[in-house]
Amino acid sequence: MHKLGFIGLGIMGAPMAAHLIAAGHEVFLNTRSTVPAELLTGQATACNSAREVAEKADIIFLMLPDTPDVAKVLFGDDGVASGLRQGKTVVDMSSISPMDTKEFAGKINALGCDYLDAPVSGGEVGARAGSLSIMVGGPEATFEQVKPLFELMGKNITLVGGNGDGQTCKVANQIIVALNIAAVGEALLFASKAGADPARVRQALMGGFAASRILEVHGERMIKRTFNPGFRIGLHQKDLSLALAGARTLGVALPQTAGAAQLMQVCAANGMQDLDHSALVRSLEIMANHTVA
Repeated sequence: MHKLGFIGLGIMGAPMAAHLIAAGHEVFLNTRSTVPAELLTGQATACNSAREVAEKADIIFLMLPDTPDVAKVLFGDDGVASGLRQGKTVVDMSSISPMDTKEFAGKINALGCDYLDAPVSGGEVGARAGSLSIMVGGPEATFEQVKPLFELMGKNITLVGGNGDGQTCKVANQIIVALNIAAVGEALLFASKAGADPARVRQALMGGFAASRILEVHGERMIKRTFNPGFRIGLHQKDLSLALAGARTLGVALPQTAGAAQLMQVCAANGMQDLDHSALVRSLEIMANHTVA
């Protein structure tokens, strides 16, 4: 059994940490609010700071909203870096900037510690089911050491390359997801506006080449109007901003990504940034003055 740390116990982090605890590992927990009481059973202990987690754990997992949050938890006052000793491992499972990730990894490596970036896909459902896809960047030896722990949280676990490559893969994932949500939203809106039953249209499409997990899960959300998050529009906006910033640096055009980002901005401007990203369909509905129903 390992001594593990887990920092960031939100919608995704709490169930991910729960899988590690259920497997019998000793887990030290910290979050910016209160550690959920349901996690404080068996081998789990609440800590007062990220530094305390790093002092007590050998492998420290992070699951935080954005790049500045990771920077603060790692290198701020009472941060992880201040509690590390040589030979420990930091695993950032947040979705953040690939370039900043490389910088963070270098700083942690300079302390004699290993670093993996391991962002995930699968949302709250995948986090609770332990079926997340995990995209990892970092040294192969460190990946092999941590892989049995990843297997408690996910099913599709891939070492993509060096530090930063896991985050690059996650940005690519978020581009694909956003464009698919927009496509499903447009298709169901078109069908509904034309007078067809969007639920039956979705059912028919699920049997053909247009079938996808987005059509299956988020198409149903659009029809049933169940927009409680899963994965918030505000967080997906952040990921698309990373994609567009990276595109500017690389000198490539991502026109469809830019369009999806604008649709999410319409939602955010109308107070919907905390809804599930399937609510992107609401921006299309606003422009069409018609609701998928």
